[in-house]
Amino acid sequence: MQQCSPRIWYKETSEKAGFISDDAQEMAIGELEALWQQLVEFKKRREGFLGRSLLSPGVPKGLYIWGGVGRGKTFLMDGFYQCVPYRRKRRLHFHQFMSQVHAEMKRHSDLADPLMAVAHDMADEVRLLCLDEFHVDDIADAMILGRLLGALFKRGVVLVVTSNQHPDELYPNGLQRQNFLPAIDLLKRELKILHFNGNRDYRMQQMMRDPFFSDAPEDLRRMEAMYHRLTKGDEEVAAHSIPVLRATRRIAWCEFGRICGGNFDQSDYLGIARRYSTLFLSGVPRMTNDNKDQAKRFVWLVDVLYDERVKLVASYAANPEDLFEEQDDESRRIVSRLVEMQTRRYLGHGSRSGDESSFHAQ
Repeated sequence: MQQCSPRIWYKETSEKAGFISDDAQEMAIGELEALWQQLVEFKKRREGFLGRSLLSPGVPKGLYIWGGVGRGKTFLMDGFYQCVPYRRKRRLHFHQFMSQVHAEMKRHSDLADPLMAVAHDMADEVRLLCLDEFHVDDIADAMILGRLLGALFKRGVVLVVTSNQHPDELYPNGLQRQNFLPAIDLLKRELKILHFNGNRDYRMQQMMRDPFFSDAPEDLRRMEAMYHRLTKGDEEVAAHSIPVLRATRRIAWCEFGRICGGNFDQSDYLGIARRYSTLFLSGVPRMTNDNKDQAKRFVWLVDVLYDERVKLVASYAANPEDLFEEQDDESRRIVSRLVEMQTRRYLGHGSRSGDESSFHAQ
C-alpha cells in the first residue's frame, strides 16, 4: 500500500477544480496528520520483535471531531482513513456500527457477558475504528456504549469519530441519561476533542441544479420519465424483501409509506443500499409528531444511502428546509445530506457496492 499522508492527500485534493479552501479544514487536517504519524510509528513498533511481545505499546490517542452539519467532517475522515496504511481498520456509519454490535450480542447470547465477547472479537479484528455521525438517541445503545468503548480502548483500539455534538451534548434528555454520563467522561478522557467550527456548508454550496421533485402530478411524471430513461434496456428483476414497486439490477423504486412504515431497521436498508446503486422514493411527507416512527426510519434510510453512496431520486411534500417540523441537529443533518446527495461531487461517485457508474440527473 503506497503511503500518502492526510496533508498530502488534502493538498492534492484542494488543487482540483472547484475546491474551496477552508481554514477549519486546514486545522483539522493538521490534527489528522499528527494522528496519522503516530499510527505509522505505532505500527513500526508493533512490527518489531519487542513490540509484538508488548500489549499495545504507546497506543495513540484518537480524535472526536464535532461541528455543524455539512462542514466536511465526513470528507476529511474518509480521506484520513484511506491514508492510514493498516489492514486492520474499519470505517462505519454509527447506525451501522450499533446494528452490528446488537447482532453480534445476539450471536453470543449463550455467554455470560455477550458484550465483552463482542468487544474481544472486534479488538482482534480492528486496530483503527472510524465512526461517522456519532450520536445517541436509543436507550439500548446508551446503556452499552460505555462498557463497549471502555473495553475497546483497554484492548488498544484507536477510535476516530465525527459528530454534530460535543460529547457533553450527547443523548440529551434521554431516559436514564445519568447512566450514560460515564460514557461521556470516557470519550473526553480517551479522545482528543476537536471543534470543527467552519462556517461554510459545502453541501448547500455545491448544488448543481434544483434537485427535489414535489408531489405535484407534473413532477411525478418527470420523475417517472427519469426512471424509464435510466433503466432503458434493463430487465426487471425480483424485488428485495423490503417491498419495492419495481426494480432492475441497478435501480429500485419504493414508496415511502411501505419502506418507512414497516418494522424495518438499518440492516434492512443496508441490504437495499448494497443491492442497488440508485433508489427512487416517492411520497415523502413532512416529518411531524404524527409520523415520528416513519421519520426515524427515514433518517436511518438516508444515513445508510449516503454512507453507501447510493443515488436518491425522491418526491417530497415540502421543500427540504421545511421537511421536518422539529428543527434539531439530526433533522438539519439529514436535510444537509439530502442536498449534498444532489451535488456533482456526490453524483459522480460510484456506490460502495461496486457499481462505479456516475449519475447526473437531468
